[in-house]
Amino acid sequence: MSDLYYAAYNPDVLSCLANLSNDEVFTPPEVANAMLDMLPQELFSDPRTTFLDPGTKSGVFLREIVKRLLVGLEDQIPDLQTRLDHIMHEQVFGIAITKMTSLLARRSVYCSKYPNSKYSVSLFNDVQGNIRFKNTQHIWQNGKCVWCGASEDEYGSSKRSDDLESHAYEFIHTRKLEDLFDMKFDVIVGNPPYQLSDGGSKASAKPIYQLFVEQAKKLNPRYMTMVIPARWFSGGKGLDSFRNEMLHDTRIRTLVDYFDSAEVFPGVDISGGICYFLWDRDNKGDCKVVSYRDGKESVLTRTLLEKGDDTFIRFNEAVNIIHKVRALKEPLFYEDISSRKPFGLDTKPDISSIKRPGMIDIFAYPDNGYIARSKVTQHQDWIDKTKVCISYAYGERGSFPYLVIGKPFVAPAGSCCTETYLVVRTVDSNEEANNIISYMTTKFFRFLVLLKKNTQHATRTVYEYVPIQNFSKSWTDEELYDKYGLTEEEIAFIDSMVRSMDL
Repeated sequence: MSDLYYAAYNPDVLSCLANLSNDEVFTPPEVANAMLDMLPQELFSDPRTTFLDPGTKSGVFLREIVKRLLVGLEDQIPDLQTRLDHIMHEQVFGIAITKMTSLLARRSVYCSKYPNSKYSVSLFNDVQGNIRFKNTQHIWQNGKCVWCGASEDEYGSSKRSDDLESHAYEFIHTRKLEDLFDMKFDVIVGNPPYQLSDGGSKASAKPIYQLFVEQAKKLNPRYMTMVIPARWFSGGKGLDSFRNEMLHDTRIRTLVDYFDSAEVFPGVDISGGICYFLWDRDNKGDCKVVSYRDGKESVLTRTLLEKGDDTFIRFNEAVNIIHKVRALKEPLFYEDISSRKPFGLDTKPDISSIKRPGMIDIFAYPDNGYIARSKVTQHQDWIDKTKVCISYAYGERGSFPYLVIGKPFVAPAGSCCTETYLVVRTVDSNEEANNIISYMTTKFFRFLVLLKKNTQHATRTVYEYVPIQNFSKSWTDEELYDKYGLTEEEIAFIDSMVRSMDL
């Protein structure tokens, strides 16, 4: 039996699956083990410890837990078969996200997709064992699922054939969580699905991973560890309340953050990066933040929120820089930046390539042109002023250093722009505009933006850490580093994160 179980262990199979790129990302075995390493290891020597993966796919978490329990319980339950039966029947449980993954997970854990067969390393009386799958249905209201927000147009029964999954995941589509297994769990661990289409434009999707975390907390386990996208650090679509709750939860004792998701999931590009955390119900305190960037590790035990702040400072090395900047208590740069659609124009207004009477210049993507002044529905008083503008979105991937934001530019009097751009300031002269641009192109400025900017979108809020300067003069990084008393190490860190911007 020992040979059967260990011979069936093949990490290459699950490592291969981990390279599949979709919203249900498979977890590499080494990542699963790094997460399990955060737990108190005595849990794996206790025959009463119970484990649940509420969104199992490959079964990698359950398989690695079984392997640890087999070692940890050897002295207490010397007979291997008795030990296996106890672990499989009493300690390790999973809820599969699809029928296919239920078969895959059972094959990984029981060495047979049917645990009531003679090939299973532990015999059950039914075909599911303790890795269950129930074909749950969405509940539609006004075109959305009341549980997960999925679009009825995308996932409704009238739109999908019977052979397609509904993606109505059982763990987040039930009111009575205690009825799932009729027991309490000491540890909840996993990698939940990340998002579902919500029926919006341009393949709009609604995050759902936070629902798994919230449901898991309702079960009140002793420990929880999950790997999820890091976009929640800055909130956003459906994540603001989750972000607020997480950042104020002092039971999160370890947070491991990867700015580049490919360092966790090779070949998978997840905007904003990826993270996993350890939640410890009975042990509150500061959090050990472990940050990885380009393979380099930084560790600092700190609060997730700085005093008087509502933002998680992602990079440990940046914490002291923020402290120095805030010490001067200067007004903030973002307060005068426009909201989206500064002139009330979307990305595709009626633009002409020929300037006719009554028309003004318009900055648009991909081509500038001319538009009737009467089409401007907001801030008409800005038209005849000199403006500093910048693109609303700017994305980068791969290794640092980044540019962080697009190149700011001067929009002269007699012009407007589409929602592709934000108006940073209206000014009285080109000299003042150029002084503002000199500041915006410094590494110092763009580094402070980076701390708030976790996606390609750059709304006015990503500039909240940036202080205002005296714009009667131009600015250089050297002047700013001296003004805020940055050390050589802090300057070197900024240089490693942000590259020079050539206008």
